[in-house]
Amino acid sequence: MWSLSKLVEVLRLNGIADISRETLRVILKAGGVSWQSTKTWKSSNDPEFVAKMSRVLDLYDNPPADGRVICVDEFGPLNLLPRAGRGWFGTGRTKWLRATYHRTQGVRHMFGALDLRSGQLYYRIRDRKRWMEFLSFLKSLRARWPGEKLYLICDNYSVHKRPEVRAWCADNDVELVFLPTYSSWLNRIECEFAALRYFALNGTDHRSHAEQDAAIGDYIRWRNRHAGPIRDFAVASKIRRPDYLPNVA
Repeated sequence: MWSLSKLVEVLRLNGIADISRETLRVILKAGGVSWQSTKTWKSSNDPEFVAKMSRVLDLYDNPPADGRVICVDEFGPLNLLPRAGRGWFGTGRTKWLRATYHRTQGVRHMFGALDLRSGQLYYRIRDRKRWMEFLSFLKSLRARWPGEKLYLICDNYSVHKRPEVRAWCADNDVELVFLPTYSSWLNRIECEFAALRYFALNGTDHRSHAEQDAAIGDYIRWRNRHAGPIRDFAVASKIRRPDYLPNVA
């Protein structure tokens, strides 16, 4: 890994130039080189990527009049551990969170559903996330909106594709709309999970699942009081270009 200091040293040792780091930075900038962070990107290998993405975007842009578009996913695992984070504290040094490698009291999982029409976020926290728990969550959503078709946007987690889940959905006017592989960024609920993690979990050290579950519930109730219809998903993004390909980061 190069740095400005290393490059300045090499230039001097090889008799190329004797310049300061700031001068070198200006030269590099003029040449189109700047300091940037790198990111990882998992390209989709789904042969139906374009068709599936177009279907999801069309549901976002043109919600069917005969039903609701619901984004569904799991959040977790919810284990008990100190979580670093930022927040408002008194001036001076903040209190250290304890560090521990022990995971006590097991793990829990959250099922979440985002109703795009109202903007409301619904959830359940359970000890396991098998197809039985997922189907139970879907039944609670079905009961919430009787008489309306539900379009459920979800990823390709095997639980979502269980024959028992598919059969129940087919019999209860629920359409499962699967994302392309490795394309969780197309699921609008992911933004909500990022906010949930930031506001309800970061900077905490909950000592029981009941305490942590209550913090999650408090945040979601606060969030829902300020919710409204969700529209305009990634309208200026490059994914809207007709030539967008899944291997383009």
